[in-house]
Amino acid sequence: MTAIATAGALSLPISLRRSCKFSSKKFQGIKRGFRVYAVFGEESSLEDKKSQWGTLFDVEDPRSKVPQCKGKFLDVYQALEVARYDIQYCDWRARQDLLTIMLLHEKVVEVLNPLAREYKSIGTMKRELAELQGELAQAHKQVHISEARVATALDKLAYMEELVNDKLLEDRNATGSDVASPSSSTSTQSLEVKRKLPQKSLDVSGPVKPYHPRLKNFWYPVAFSMDLKDDTMIPIDCFEEPWVLFRGKDGNPGCIQNTCAHRACPLHLGSVNEGRIQCPYHGWEYTTDGKCEKMPSTRLLNVKIRSLPCLEQEGMIWIWPGDDPPTPTLPSLQPPSGFVIHAEFLLYADKCQIVMELPIEHGLLLDNLLDLAHAPFTHTSTFAKGWTVPSLVKFLTPASGLQGYWDPYPIDMEFRPPCMVLSTIGISKPGKLEGQSTKECTTHLHQLHVCIPSSRNKTRLLYRMSLDFAPVLKRIPFMHYLWRHFAEQVLNEDLRLVIGQQERMINGANVWNLPVAYDKLGVRYRLWRNAVDQGDKQLPFSKPM
Repeated sequence: MTAIATAGALSLPISLRRSCKFSSKKFQGIKRGFRVYAVFGEESSLEDKKSQWGTLFDVEDPRSKVPQCKGKFLDVYQALEVARYDIQYCDWRARQDLLTIMLLHEKVVEVLNPLAREYKSIGTMKRELAELQGELAQAHKQVHISEARVATALDKLAYMEELVNDKLLEDRNATGSDVASPSSSTSTQSLEVKRKLPQKSLDVSGPVKPYHPRLKNFWYPVAFSMDLKDDTMIPIDCFEEPWVLFRGKDGNPGCIQNTCAHRACPLHLGSVNEGRIQCPYHGWEYTTDGKCEKMPSTRLLNVKIRSLPCLEQEGMIWIWPGDDPPTPTLPSLQPPSGFVIHAEFLLYADKCQIVMELPIEHGLLLDNLLDLAHAPFTHTSTFAKGWTVPSLVKFLTPASGLQGYWDPYPIDMEFRPPCMVLSTIGISKPGKLEGQSTKECTTHLHQLHVCIPSSRNKTRLLYRMSLDFAPVLKRIPFMHYLWRHFAEQVLNEDLRLVIGQQERMINGANVWNLPVAYDKLGVRYRLWRNAVDQGDKQLPFSKPM
């Protein structure tokens, strides 16, 4: 609040200060055109000051409009309305606090003005300064009260978001509890009663189930464009099926089944010949749509193997592994404006993007990437070295979003369906990340993580890093080895924990047994994932592409 007051005071034009002309004969000899203004004189009322400083403080006191809800039961909509007025009141109160401090500043200037001293005794000035000291103490006390009110209002909003999440969890995991599901006739339950309801949990336990076919009906980025040359192939596993990427005669990428129709030989062991992939066993050649166009030493048969829709956009190769018709547009994974990609390609390097195969289920990896509260405990030798452990970690997000920002860490984060995590990190001195938003930081690191479900216990991870500073780093030879080493260090700190999670999950432990406030984004991902598996027509938290 002190910073807000200082910023507000510094932003006001000097011409708005209350002054009156001093016309003593003592100053008649001063050059023409120079005027001296004394700050003392007729005192102005608070309303006069308010009118001079314009609309900054011209905000109506909202208390007269607050709905009278004392002693009443509130439903969610009524509670949100009350919370909205709480925020409006906090805004109005903060403006009044700022105005009070600014007026006291004016009075201090009046008392200490050299021109005023000629007309006031030392005793009078001491008395006035003592009075101002008392008023300033009271103003500071009011500032602390306002800060507490803001914290309370934010806590209310966070709690109501938890209620919404709890309701969604209850709907997803209804197990015949003694607590009846609320109906339209009981929609006016009190918040206090809801607070006492037993907390529901997500059920993510037991051996990893086969992926639901509906999860395949999305575009998946599976490789970086720079890796796929005209004469190269990239074998991948996706949803426990083998595929191979290569470029056709037109240079466009294709994705076909990585199994020859003749004797089931892996095609990626062969070569690319004139835009066709040639099997190394008997030389059968396939185009990007899976059609066999060449069968040496025998009569050509009408043979075709499976292929997937495959597109190239923004330096990445995308496939559509589902049975539904693919959507016409692909999500954008480009870093924000002003960022330069550093860890996908470098000027003097042939291979520098980071692609890894990890022995964990991709949902568990996404859970880990969407969580930051573990950093001061897990990443103590890498990026979180020196971080203090805050008393409260929050993830603040819109009511219906899969993105938001961390508090107290300057990191914005988003889950972008079906398997991407984007984050922008404000860079400051090591151990000094707390207390700043990304907008307050002058330099940033942007990360993209893509978690492709290779199989039920294996994930293909694509990583790309971008910076909005130090573009010269991109031209340093072998710099990509440093980036890769750092990324692997961070990942290894997580891997031993997530692999342990997976072992216990397979043996029946629930890895989402007790979600807490900072698990918000991970919970929303799991609710989205459950909705996909259940075939919901409207997926929660999603926004149109």
